[in-house]
Amino acid sequence: MQWTDIKIITDKKYEDVFDFVSAEICPMGVQIEDYSDLETEVENIAHVDLIEQELLDKDRNQIIVHHYISPELDAQGLRLVLENRLGELGVEYRCETEFVNQEDWETGWKKYYHAMDVGDRLAVCPSWETYETDREIIKLDPGMAFGTGTHETTYLCMEVLDREIRGGERVLDVGTGSGILGIAAIKLGAGEVEGVDIDPTAVKVAGENARLNGVADKFTVKIGDLADKASGKYDIVVANIVANRVMMLSKDVPRFLADGGLYITSGIIDTRKDEVIACLTNIGFEITKVHEKNGWVCLEAEYRG
Repeated sequence: MQWTDIKIITDKKYEDVFDFVSAEICPMGVQIEDYSDLETEVENIAHVDLIEQELLDKDRNQIIVHHYISPELDAQGLRLVLENRLGELGVEYRCETEFVNQEDWETGWKKYYHAMDVGDRLAVCPSWETYETDREIIKLDPGMAFGTGTHETTYLCMEVLDREIRGGERVLDVGTGSGILGIAAIKLGAGEVEGVDIDPTAVKVAGENARLNGVADKFTVKIGDLADKASGKYDIVVANIVANRVMMLSKDVPRFLADGGLYITSGIIDTRKDEVIACLTNIGFEITKVHEKNGWVCLEAEYRG
């Protein structure tokens, strides 16, 4: 089959953005070319003199992000979604498209995605597998939206929800993606969840996953952002997005938090942890807990005004 390769050529400083943006376009069909640590990586397996000059000449400050799109999908439409997201985040880039022959990407990636336990009460299981456990199972078909539970940020957020949800809470999931965090909240006992996302594809996938898990009656998903679509007060607001978006939207979060409410936010690479904490503190949040996993950070915060 002939696939479409949407290539984004950009500065390495934007690399953390693609953990989320690329996952929305093709969650299991992304490859990143990064030559910044070429010598160090090669020294682990061979002498540095064995590196071809063509590789040594690569721009060490540049990455190339490949998005492999199935022939059954609308590659041009997905390119527009990708470019819109990058534009919103202020990413400077060059985009190129070419056709490639590739074996079955659509099913090949599934061998890397299996059931997994999260926290004390949850398990995430792909829709094509069965999993015997006493835990609350989240059945998930990632589709084209971010959130399989395998990424550190999603995992950290689910761990926090597992510890903090006692039952009956009203929860807002900002940038809901696949809907995994909203579904997890309901499985853990939340009374009502609203999910918002600016991507119509994500909203569609989240709705489908809510129905797959039998929680659609408690999970409302809306197209839009926090300020436009959130309603009333929430006991928990969770936002698993990128650092820039966290800092942009957090100023609006206090008006949606109930008294004593909890703000959970992740998608923050560890090199930006202090910057995000400073931003939240200036708004009036008190950081109550900091969780880290493999270079990613999740924050728990309460608004003090």
